[in-house]
Amino acid sequence: MPLDTSRRLDLLNDWQRGFPLVRAPFAAIALTAGVSESDVLETYRDALRGGALSRIGGVFDSRAGGAAMLAAMAVPAERLHEVAAIVSAQPGVNHNYEREHAINLWFVMTGRDRAAVATALAAIEQASALPVLRLPMKQVFRIDLGFDLRGTVADTADRPRRTTPPPARLMPADEPLAAVVEAGLPLQPLPFDAWALATGRSPGGVLQTLHRWLATGVLRRFGTVVRHHEFGFAANAMAVFDVADDQVQPVGRALASEPALTLIYQRERAAGWPYNLYCMMHGRDRALVTDGLAGVMARTGLHAVPHAVLFSRQRFKQQGARRFATAERAPSLVYADA
Repeated sequence: MPLDTSRRLDLLNDWQRGFPLVRAPFAAIALTAGVSESDVLETYRDALRGGALSRIGGVFDSRAGGAAMLAAMAVPAERLHEVAAIVSAQPGVNHNYEREHAINLWFVMTGRDRAAVATALAAIEQASALPVLRLPMKQVFRIDLGFDLRGTVADTADRPRRTTPPPARLMPADEPLAAVVEAGLPLQPLPFDAWALATGRSPGGVLQTLHRWLATGVLRRFGTVVRHHEFGFAANAMAVFDVADDQVQPVGRALASEPALTLIYQRERAAGWPYNLYCMMHGRDRALVTDGLAGVMARTGLHAVPHAVLFSRQRFKQQGARRFATAERAPSLVYADA
């Protein structure tokens, strides 16, 4: 008999962090939850098929390797779906959304290096005959999408605030393992054994490396990676601010004390786009997010600086980043047993 809704939510929500890095992780979860291993696996398989679960795997620190670029385009309304399809067809695009602004199509391009990202963005420009706005990251104050799914807005208050130095970039020998970690864990009783076989390591060596990556900050977290919209968080807004460069640090730290914000970072300005400080809030409805952002801006003084709030209108693509994958490392094994 399938688990009830509450217990299924627990399995998805409570293992966004602290996922057991042992050879039989689903059995360990089952023991903690008081259910069977088959119940755990079937819950994850159902969530994967239904789209609520993106994968079970790791979220890498952006400085650990590969490259990524936030990009945006001003697309005429009558061409939006056409151009969105061009963007989504690029395998390196992991998020692609329409947002409420004249610059209305927003996406993240990932790749093995900056040259690969640049080539992919140029291909989009050529195919669409439209310019792409490039917004490189300068510094991160918070990136935390692993929030409690039971609330009405995102709440990161109980999440750890890492103070470790920037992680070292991965060595080439580690990239095959990183590729499968990005792609996701096979839903089978001994999933790390499959990763070991795919990457030429022992199961113990895989687990030891994952523990080390978490301890050193190479991985920000390892666990269930969910799609928040499917859990009722239908309103997400990106707020952008034009902050004096010498005020970015104190304002960014002030934003980082706000638990309802999931993403906070500084990016380079671009022609026609004066904003350099970004934050994001996720909530169950627009009014909650609007009020929440208004409170954040009042507490941090950001209501007095030029700003814009861009709510998402529709999602064209959402998947994990692909910084380490290559054609030779196609992650076909990921859910072959799901």
